[in-house]
Amino acid sequence: MKFTFDRDAMITEIAIAQEIISTKNAGSILSNVSLTAQNNSLLIKATDVKVNFETQVPVQVEREGSTTIYCDKFMGILTSLPEGEIEFDQPLENGEDQSITVIIKPVAKKIKFQMKSMSQEKFPELMTSNDAPYFEVPSKDLKSMIGETVFAVSEDETRYFMNGVYFEKKEDNLNLVATDGRRLSFASKGILAGVADLSPSIVHPKILNIILKHAPEEGNIFVAVVDKMIFFKFGNYKFGSVLLEGQFPNYVRVIPEKQEHQFQVAKGDLVSALKRVALMVDKKAGRLYFNIEPGVLRITSQQSDMGSADEEIPCEYAGDATVIAFNYRYIEEPLRVIKSERIAFEFTGDMKAVTMRPEPAADYFHIIMPMQKE
Repeated sequence: MKFTFDRDAMITEIAIAQEIISTKNAGSILSNVSLTAQNNSLLIKATDVKVNFETQVPVQVEREGSTTIYCDKFMGILTSLPEGEIEFDQPLENGEDQSITVIIKPVAKKIKFQMKSMSQEKFPELMTSNDAPYFEVPSKDLKSMIGETVFAVSEDETRYFMNGVYFEKKEDNLNLVATDGRRLSFASKGILAGVADLSPSIVHPKILNIILKHAPEEGNIFVAVVDKMIFFKFGNYKFGSVLLEGQFPNYVRVIPEKQEHQFQVAKGDLVSALKRVALMVDKKAGRLYFNIEPGVLRITSQQSDMGSADEEIPCEYAGDATVIAFNYRYIEEPLRVIKSERIAFEFTGDMKAVTMRPEPAADYFHIIMPMQKE
């Protein structure tokens, strides 16, 4: 095979392939990116077996063919070369099913790289999604929902059914839910009108973070769930991921039906104070205290050998003085995705679930279980 391509355009696609590929072992086919050149188009594929990526880019094909090459090394070569047209040549005399040497060189410069490739016959067969029942959702809405939930998934691999984001259809609403057992993030938008069915699914955060990063802000994303797989399409990109197995917890039971007290703060005040107080928080324990009094929220780090910090900010509150201990990450991470200028906290007691949400209330909220005070 032999084809010519634009360096910058190829770097964009191979960078995404790098995110998919999980192994750094140059001897493994899973460290390779698959390249198929035909009809003046290059089909690029990458997989870690659980997550798949596929795209097509225009190239000038002189000799059709296919191969796989070590993705990281290919990317290193591309970034080292000057801008412009690059020639990729896999000489025919090496044979199509052996370890083949490919030549990569700029058209206008006297630079040449040679690297070994592996036959595409060893590359895993990616599950096709051509006949999948796709439906469309606004890209901006889906990205917003992913960002509001994906950070809350559990990292405990023994609780694998909580290692992903739960997708479900409720009437015309798409609900996304993530929990690690100590907190829960919930987002819901009415973007499924006309969608006949969507099987409840637990989606791996790796594919969701890739969609969050690369999907456009405008336009639609095509989504399909079929045969224990979820597929996403937008632009020239196709992604697929194996769904996580298991029974997602009954998250509705965690959401308080009614809470007795509420206080509100300006988001900017809370972000700034939290950033400063967190400097003295023990990162392993992560504990800080909210001292809530009428008109004042005092945020305090736990006393340690290094010292402590506290800061007062204005708050709207009319109840009795209360102290609640939180893991600071459980406050900081949802703050990054809440867009409103004010934040509301709803609670019943110092050891019962606390609801953190935008003010005014929107289609997203975060449930946090307080920590024991020490």
